[in-house]
Amino acid sequence: MPFGIDCLIPFDEPIAAYSLPENFTYPFNYTPHPLCLLAVNKLQRYLKVQTEWEHNFGLEEGKAGTIIGKMFGVLLVRTEENEIGFLAAFSGKLAGSYHHANFVPPVYDSLLPGSFLNTGMQELTQMNAEITSLESFAANDPGKIALLKQIRKQHSLKLQEKLFDQYQFLNQAGEEKSLRTVFRENTSRGPGAGAGDCAVPKLLQYAFQQGLKPLAMAEFWWGLSPKSAFWKHGHFYPACHEKCAPVLAHMLAGIAIDKKPESKAGRMEAVA
Repeated sequence: MPFGIDCLIPFDEPIAAYSLPENFTYPFNYTPHPLCLLAVNKLQRYLKVQTEWEHNFGLEEGKAGTIIGKMFGVLLVRTEENEIGFLAAFSGKLAGSYHHANFVPPVYDSLLPGSFLNTGMQELTQMNAEITSLESFAANDPGKIALLKQIRKQHSLKLQEKLFDQYQFLNQAGEEKSLRTVFRENTSRGPGAGAGDCAVPKLLQYAFQQGLKPLAMAEFWWGLSPKSAFWKHGHFYPACHEKCAPVLAHMLAGIAIDKKPESKAGRMEAVA
């Protein structure tokens, strides 16, 4: 593997002529650093030609499967030996998996066989079946059904909380905090579904685990988005406030960051 670290990707061309960023990218509104543009271009070339997995981005007419565009991210990093490379990540799952060559792993893999989540979901399925069965009888027991629904709700909440606690995020000082903790410290609401699986937290987590110094980041949308006209193929986007802001407040602690631009965050220019 390049540099001796899994997932660390070298640039194809010499980069000595490029100046390194003085501060880390302000994640919620930014102009991609030129080296991030090089990284994005290399990643996009890979996405166009790779044959290791199948995912329908909606870019090929007649391709089977549900169209699911994805957010991808790159993180410019420096090794302890002062070598410059980048990491790549995707948000959520890609082709039904959290693990693919050339991409950093998830902070936590909830799809592991025999995990508490799989067991808990099976229990919820059984509860749902029992409630449905009781409701189908004309002379059902409303009190029993209400009790089962309450038990199901409590079970679901406990399962969700336990899942959130599996996400333990690092910062450059090596300080580790759970997903629920960072949300409690930085917002009045709890984490929602999918929090912790976005590209930037995954990139930073791997960088800190491997002793890499984060220098800059960029995220872009790849594919079509049947659910929202906001996401445009090939456009750069800021990190999301809803899921990422509380997490990044912890992960970027102590890191010098670019000043917040005066303009509002939103969709940025398309990738060249």
